Amino acid sequence: MDRKTFLRTTLAGAAALAVAPGSLVSCASPEKKSSTPLRLSFQEGITPGESLAEKLDFMEELGITGFEPGGRGLAGRVQEIRSALVGRNIQVSAICAGFDGFMLAEDPAVKASFDTSMREIVRAAGELGSTGVIMVPVFNWQTPALPHTLETREYLCEQLHELGEFALSCGTTVILEPLNRKEAFYLRLVSDAAAICRDAQSEGVKCMGDFWHMQEETSDYAAFMAAGSYLRHVHIASRGNRVMPGEDGEVDNYTDGFRALKELEYPYYVSFECGCRAEDRAATLTNAVNLLRSQWEQA
Repeated sequence: MDRKTFLRTTLAGAAALAVAPGSLVSCASPEKKSSTPLRLSFQEGITPGESLAEKLDFMEELGITGFEPGGRGLAGRVQEIRSALVGRNIQVSAICAGFDGFMLAEDPAVKASFDTSMREIVRAAGELGSTGVIMVPVFNWQTPALPHTLETREYLCEQLHELGEFALSCGTTVILEPLNRKEAFYLRLVSDAAAICRDAQSEGVKCMGDFWHMQEETSDYAAFMAAGSYLRHVHIASRGNRVMPGEDGEVDNYTDGFRALKELEYPYYVSFECGCRAEDRAATLTNAVNLLRSQWEQA
């Protein structure tokens, strides 16, 4: 058969399949609407109010069900936070860092400081029923640090295994956060963090995505899908200036990532980690929450 005859025959067959009853196209199942709810969380500094009680009151009015405190001094605040949450439909989501030192430090004393302070925060996180403690292996400004080599990655996985098993014993996890290249040379993609979770071989090691830092990604959807079951937390901010979602206009579109979260039936929190450009923080927060709920419905 010559090339012209082959192409003509192939195209004719394709056209017949496209219109034939019972063709492959008709085999696709109808799209099922996800019932996964959007669980929003606020970091402690996001919410207006002088006291913790006032902050939580504001959150309840908006239907926010997650509270993300910082890790520094957390052990001394466990009872305060527990008492403040009694009778409220709000739970502690993740704990935002707060430890001393860093995991990939060359200096043994700096590493030891990390080990001690991190375990103290993890223990408190478990007491609060938190989903996990967020950590970054090393920031750009933290030196001297171990070099970015395969040996360092193997060391990181070993250290995370130990920490993850400790976190499990406390009833919580540790959550790796990828950052953009301006903040961290190590661990910039959600898929890389998920691969490290896998290789750490501990159910206590999870990862997260941050819509601000995920500008390193080519697709929000692909990033979250790559994380799969390792995904334990999400941060959100505007996509231009890291202020409230919506303050940067049309660029603040999260539907691609939200679609992945819904398909994954993601059961954890999307937490605000951002500044605020407007003077009226309460109104801006309300608008941001409404925007995210609208885009979640669209996703």
